[in-house]
Amino acid sequence: MVTGASTGIGAAIARDLAGRGFRVFGTVRRAEDQVALTRDGVTAVRMDVTDAASITRAREQVERALAGTPLAGLVNNAGIPAAGPLELFPLDELRQVLEVNLIGAVAVTQAFLPLLKASRGRIVNMSSVAGRGALPFLGPYAASKFGLEAVSDSLRRELLPFGVRVIVIEPGSFKTAIWSKVEAMDLRRYAGTPYESVLERFRRASLRGAERAPPPDKVVRAVWRALKARRPPLRVIVTPHGWLDRIPLWIPDRWLDWLIYRFLWRGVRLPPS
Repeated sequence: MVTGASTGIGAAIARDLAGRGFRVFGTVRRAEDQVALTRDGVTAVRMDVTDAASITRAREQVERALAGTPLAGLVNNAGIPAAGPLELFPLDELRQVLEVNLIGAVAVTQAFLPLLKASRGRIVNMSSVAGRGALPFLGPYAASKFGLEAVSDSLRRELLPFGVRVIVIEPGSFKTAIWSKVEAMDLRRYAGTPYESVLERFRRASLRGAERAPPPDKVVRAVWRALKARRPPLRVIVTPHGWLDRIPLWIPDRWLDWLIYRFLWRGVRLPPS
């Protein structure tokens, strides 16, 4: 079962697993997203991770389709991007990000856990390198991924006696449809604020990096190993350029703060407070 399988990493994971012989259920929110998945051998399931009734219907559909055969794994991939200065970020949007990226993953896990416990299956939670370190303006998104890391730790330890393993995948920047959503973000609400020019600089740098990023093949392979390895790692960092991309995760916080300040804020004129 792969959530958020309509585009991006979720779609790539679902198609790869189907190609390897798994019977894969991929969740989508819109009817038009079902066609492409079905063509590639994935059973499309309509589900919204923020809607309890929708999750219940999806679980019932999967149970009927399985007809007693085991559910081997759940990949919690559904998520949305979010960016903006926390000083001004709308709280309703913050709640929505947490609802989709964090609470939604817990809700789906709760619904499918009886099937996974029966099969001693696996749960793969798709976090992010943003779940290890939060860059400026990514606070809302990073908060949801930090939370998912904590939930994964607790869940892993709670499920030890049931034989259900919980693995976290932490991707860096890969070329997926999520970047088109980042490009389309409306930053006009921050016009006239001290963050206006810096936000645009940050977005341009992020999009330039995304343009050079490879497709998410390494992430897909990491999920496969998490589902099939006899003794899978508890956490897997997956970045396009190996150790080079992990430097920001290793250097001291004060050094990283200084580098970020030099990159983002140097030469920016702040209005008088």
